[in-house]
Amino acid sequence: MVRVKIREFDAKRIISQNIPHYGSISIPFWGLLVTLESDWDSLVKEYPWLSQQRLVIKPDQLFGKRKQYGLVLVDVTLSQVKEFVNRHGNKEMMIGKVKGKLTHFLVEPFIPHQEEYYLSIVSHREGEILSFSLEGGADIEERWSKVHSLFIPTLQVVDIPFIKQNFSHHLPPPPQRIIISVMTALFNLYRGLHFSYLEINPFTLDEMETVHILDAVAHVDDFAVFEVGKKWGDVPFPKPFGRQSYPEEKYIADLDKDSGASLKLTVLNSQGKIWNILSGGGASILILDALVKYGNDALIANYGEYSGNPTTEESYHYAKTILDLMTREVNPQGKILLIAGAVANFTDVEKTFLGINRALQKYREKLKMGKVSIYIRRGGPNYEKGLELIAHTGKQLRIPMEVYGPETALTFIVERVDQQLRGGEKTR
Repeated sequence: MVRVKIREFDAKRIISQNIPHYGSISIPFWGLLVTLESDWDSLVKEYPWLSQQRLVIKPDQLFGKRKQYGLVLVDVTLSQVKEFVNRHGNKEMMIGKVKGKLTHFLVEPFIPHQEEYYLSIVSHREGEILSFSLEGGADIEERWSKVHSLFIPTLQVVDIPFIKQNFSHHLPPPPQRIIISVMTALFNLYRGLHFSYLEINPFTLDEMETVHILDAVAHVDDFAVFEVGKKWGDVPFPKPFGRQSYPEEKYIADLDKDSGASLKLTVLNSQGKIWNILSGGGASILILDALVKYGNDALIANYGEYSGNPTTEESYHYAKTILDLMTREVNPQGKILLIAGAVANFTDVEKTFLGINRALQKYREKLKMGKVSIYIRRGGPNYEKGLELIAHTGKQLRIPMEVYGPETALTFIVERVDQQLRGGEKTR
């Protein structure tokens, strides 16, 4: 599972469009995603409620605490909404420790209300945790003692009697029926549409017991797009606020689309000293976690993985892209390239290393000029030939390199990297 965040706009849209399939309730959603370039005249013609109702506007860019940053307007007119977008559109802001520009805003009708309820569902290895509180809204953490949580095993059938049995004693009689229906339907939608995290804080009920989601945060499992993509609709996976987009990331993404293998690349810090060509999703996460554990998180330049038996040509283009990014600027203290992975089940190590080897040869001079040290650990089909090939290239190109097979723990080479970063023994 790869958890990716989606916009509040898309989370509410997906819930509204699909909730009738999971229970006898409806959750209306009237909302628009707007930018500084939006044509307001056309929008008003298509969505008359913009000029007929009081409105709410806020940025929709995968960060929270928007009210604390003064970025939520409530119960305002269309002219105030336009002015808000003009004032904040493309404005650079510090959100926590991250600097970025505000580009996308969610506009919705204002819903007058008294009560605010909290609901969240979080996936874990063996099931989900469903949480609910009658006292939702801002600063829910300060009232967490009022939140009631239940762990629900993966194979547990969740229906109205089940939710009623576990939560009815926390609910006053008047809204009990509708809230239990909401919790049941949302939980089953969460499972059915492969969400991995959902926090609705708050939602409210009007006098007709219509459910209104006022704020939502959601993650989905992006590997489920082939199964439920039509139910999601056209959902983009925007980068976190402040994260720069690189054409190289798009290049690898396009390569991935045309491949039967998996090829991923995210540039975290183009000035970083530790660059990675990692094989396998689990091993790649383990290696980066280990680097962070040693206190080297600020030095990590990229994250990604190649797996699923990519061809030699695909491996070459993947490695070449990372080496090109890595060698654009020289660090006087040198850089480290980590080529590592677990023991492959069916990926031909020799075949993929032929591609990586070709990339290393292409960038030989830049690697030497940049004082790059290389650490390699791999196992799997034909790994002996692959490691022998790349070790020979290291000697031929006179690039500092350490090569290890599956008998060596993945974490050992992370220790070797850390030793070099701390001025210890260099690569042999």
